[in-house]
Amino acid sequence: MPEDINDTQKDYRAVRLRKENLRKNKVFVEKKISVDVYIPSLVSVGQLAQLLNVRLARLQRKMEQSGMGEETSYDHVLTSDYAVLLAEEFGKNPVVNDEMAFNIYPSPPHPQPSTLPLRPPVVAIMGHVDHGKTTLLDTLRSTSVAQSEAGGITQHIGAFSVPVPSAGNDNGLKSITFLDTPGHAAFSAMRARGAGVTDIIVLVVAADDGIMPQTREVINLIKKEQDKVGVVVAINKVDKPGINIEAVQKSLLAEGLQLEQYGGDVPAVTVSGKTGEGLPSLVETLSAIAEMQDLRAENEGPVHGYVLESNMHKGMGSVATVLVLRGSLKIGSHIISGLSYARVRVMNDSTGKPVQIATPGMAVTVSGWKSLPTAGDDVLQGSETNIKKAIANRERKAEIDLSLADVEAINQSRRQDREKRELELQLGKDAAAADEQTEDGPKELRLIIKADVSGSAEAVVGALQGIGNDVATTKVISSGVGDITDTDVTLAQTAGGMIVAFNVNASKQVQVAAAQKNVIILSSGIIYKLMDDVQEHVIKLLPVIIEKKITGEAQVLQIFDIQAKKQVVKVAGCRVTNGTVERSKQARVIRNGETVHEGPIETLRVIKKDVIEVRKGSECGLSLANFSELQAGDSIQMFTIIEKPGVL
Repeated sequence: MPEDINDTQKDYRAVRLRKENLRKNKVFVEKKISVDVYIPSLVSVGQLAQLLNVRLARLQRKMEQSGMGEETSYDHVLTSDYAVLLAEEFGKNPVVNDEMAFNIYPSPPHPQPSTLPLRPPVVAIMGHVDHGKTTLLDTLRSTSVAQSEAGGITQHIGAFSVPVPSAGNDNGLKSITFLDTPGHAAFSAMRARGAGVTDIIVLVVAADDGIMPQTREVINLIKKEQDKVGVVVAINKVDKPGINIEAVQKSLLAEGLQLEQYGGDVPAVTVSGKTGEGLPSLVETLSAIAEMQDLRAENEGPVHGYVLESNMHKGMGSVATVLVLRGSLKIGSHIISGLSYARVRVMNDSTGKPVQIATPGMAVTVSGWKSLPTAGDDVLQGSETNIKKAIANRERKAEIDLSLADVEAINQSRRQDREKRELELQLGKDAAAADEQTEDGPKELRLIIKADVSGSAEAVVGALQGIGNDVATTKVISSGVGDITDTDVTLAQTAGGMIVAFNVNASKQVQVAAAQKNVIILSSGIIYKLMDDVQEHVIKLLPVIIEKKITGEAQVLQIFDIQAKKQVVKVAGCRVTNGTVERSKQARVIRNGETVHEGPIETLRVIKKDVIEVRKGSECGLSLANFSELQAGDSIQMFTIIEKPGVL
């Protein structure tokens, strides 16, 4: 009978053990969220790629894999049956509904582009900070932009047209449109956006400075876009004495730019933005490249362009700089960009003069926006009814995307909690304690960023959110356009952060409120100064670095037992071998190369006389507080503790 009971207990324990192992090894499978995508009855391949939010090339590869290789052209029209199948391939839940799927898209490419009129080339001037880009353009258009820029450095994208009479003789060009993209590292995103609408890139390199970090960054961008854009190197500041142009050319060659001077296909022109030397040659080179590219676009029809910049203008509301690439933009036209739309009220060219029609290649400021458009978004034209319908659908899709992002965040949080529990079960309390320590993470400097224009706000966010390390870092909790408000101050106080203001102001009332709430406002018109200021505040969050500076050293020659107050005190007879032994400093006892004690000096005497210091070469007697184990031959080092700020 007992044997039967024991067998039953063993079986019971084995079953429980198996169940426990199964529970531990159970794999949680998250249900994948299926996103509804509204598809019209007829849709082009290019439009379907936008609807599915995938790159056109990826959709075309999927079509080829599905046996639709002959139907992959951008403007090929698909029926809803084929579109539904392709949507399902990307894990979407397709819903055929013409009303809900309605949107405004760019017109398909012209079937015979050679019959279209020429358009001005769009040229992006790129290069390192302070290599003379703005001065170069300033000389071309005979204005004083460089003088109005903070620190002589361009702070956000400027777009303008420069008449080129000399270039019109051969290829009919009347002007060249220049994008002045900033040269500072923080504006990488803006430069990348500028290159997206660019026909020719002019890489400006200062003859007295050579290749710099942002120069390499632009070269890498050129290598990625070399099949899509033309490239010209402008070696600037050749008017300065003692320059070596050949050395600059060789350094460019070493970076992978194949210059014409060395058998390559990239022309290099020597110029001086200050004196105007070489500028006619630069314009001629740009015109020749534009002629080879044969840039053409429709002068009539619906507009397709890009928002280069947007800001709030007193008296005019939301204003955006729009570069027109196709069609003609007219006063009274209805246009859409992202989630914003406008009825064009006023258009001004780069000189500030009002214009009635903007043709391809022109950059104009447009007022009449219902809300501030986002820099980099498409600008498309349509009827008022169609635009309102498209806005409603875009807003609905944006809300769905936002809710899906929230769901993903919830799933991620739950996944982390589950992994944490599993880790605790596997490794016990030690793992749990280590995990809690990791969960605390680095200290955060929370930032609220306000800038004059959306492109600058984007660039400032990109520059500041990368400052820090795994101990202390920055976290941007809000960014926006316009002057600092009481709401910003309240948000900063609530978050325990500070406000970073780039080219915007704070009223006296706001400054008083910030002072009362102990909110710091960092303000500057030069971005790398803001970066330095924020870095200083991040450094304050780091633990201080403790350094011990040796100020003196003494050798213990003999130990004496001294009777003092009914107790025997061990006093070391020493000779000072280096520096000065001071009673106010800390002492370290070194024995056989190892530190055996650190602490303060209790007594320091020379021939029974108390002293505060003993210099090199002298002998003295000393004793240490709370340490009576000194031995002959010990080395006593005096040191002072220095606290230094942490290093990122």
